Amino acid sequence: MQPYPIWGYHPQSRSVSLTSAARPTLAPDEVLVQNRVIGINPVDWKFIQANPLHWQQNHVPGVDGAGVIIALGSEVDPQWLGRRVAYHGALKRQGSFAECTPVKVSRLMTLPERLSFEKAAALPCPMLTAWQAFEKIPHRPCLTVLLTGFGAVNHLLAQLLIKAGFTVDVLSTSLKEDKAATLNIRHVYRQLSQITMNYFAIFDAVSGQHAAALVPLLKANGHIICIQDRIPKPIDPPFTRTISYHEIALGALHDFGDSRDWEALMHQGEMLLEQVAMGSLVGSAPVIFEFSQLPEALKHSERTKQKTLVSLNRN
Repeated sequence: MQPYPIWGYHPQSRSVSLTSAARPTLAPDEVLVQNRVIGINPVDWKFIQANPLHWQQNHVPGVDGAGVIIALGSEVDPQWLGRRVAYHGALKRQGSFAECTPVKVSRLMTLPERLSFEKAAALPCPMLTAWQAFEKIPHRPCLTVLLTGFGAVNHLLAQLLIKAGFTVDVLSTSLKEDKAATLNIRHVYRQLSQITMNYFAIFDAVSGQHAAALVPLLKANGHIICIQDRIPKPIDPPFTRTISYHEIALGALHDFGDSRDWEALMHQGEMLLEQVAMGSLVGSAPVIFEFSQLPEALKHSERTKQKTLVSLNRN
């Protein structure tokens, strides 16, 4: 079989370069996705730079992609062949920075027909992360929550919370007032010192240290949700405000989630993709690079924090 192009990892230089690989042998429960568009996420360039998993030469990075299934493992229902899908892959496995990617069939989301590959590829990591964060707190309409940082995850999370009846404030230096108004965000703070009220829940997308500094802004029995990093130990003494501490790590589900966890998450993901297709849930506007420009796309994502995609230009 013909080899196909990949962006292979180089451990010594901690970079990727364009090369080729043989078509992989699929496990019985896997499919081969021919990627149409690849999603770039901060986890991609962070792991390329740090290599915490000790990737070997020509490991394929990348967690998000959208494309068409072109081959099936021996135990996969033939009806999957040709299906349009999106996926969030495991960092330990061969990833999306390639023309083709092997993915477990249980970890695929089928795309609505009217949803483009561009919109779909921008969503798996931020959308599923936003959903996990959304599920961490009791849903009590009319309560007020704070989001800190306003990247792709909190852009989607704000919409989920507002639809559920929460009042949402945001602490961000980048969110524009007109955009906030469009999303029905009540108030945008530019500095932490401007905040004078207490919140039922705070969703922090900055760092564990930043999240820890926000805990005093919580009401009794409040919730702090760390989307980046975690708070290693409680801030308050025991039996005082009884704050609940939460951490989000979508990738951890690949190691610790069971089949029911993945079935539930993919079902919810498909429902959210349907909302995006209908226009009732809106993702961040992406910047799109060509496949040959993938290193530039990684640099753009790191420099600007904008949602970034890579297109393989297939009809």
